[in-house]
Amino acid sequence: MSSISLSFLPTTCSFSNLNQQHNNKLLISSSHSYRRTTSLIVEASARTRQDNRKARHARIRKKVEGTPERPRMCVFRSNKHLYVQVIDDTKMHTLASASTMQKPLSEEFDFTSGPTTDVAKKIGEAIAKSCIEKGITAVAFDRGGYPYHGRIQALADAAREHGLQF
Repeated sequence: MSSISLSFLPTTCSFSNLNQQHNNKLLISSSHSYRRTTSLIVEASARTRQDNRKARHARIRKKVEGTPERPRMCVFRSNKHLYVQVIDDTKMHTLASASTMQKPLSEEFDFTSGPTTDVAKKIGEAIAKSCIEKGITAVAFDRGGYPYHGRIQALADAAREHGLQF
């Protein structure tokens, strides 16, 4: 939350009127007019998009937990990259991961403005192969607070096609 002081909007109040109405103990002569200026403070009540995503992710994390039998597949999406981890929450251990930062995947696609749905499909395929090699067939999908469409949906569908069960 941020607060902004708008000092160019002074509010004025005459103490002579307050003295008559509230019986203040100020001695004010009738020839002088006293004015008091105060600053107006405006606070932004809107939250940022990142704050909203983190709140959604916290709500999802209450319901989705990774166990050794069914670990959690967590997705993080940035403007330039896409990351997926398969996590056992009981041991706090990452069992498998895939991202656009890895050499084989980054060399295969040449994307400059960020990963597309085609790149997300390859990431889903890579994480599914990595999980099946390690004996993981069922995962709990954690979309990370992102809407289930676009890159997130493409990644999940590709992982399902290559053998992972959600």
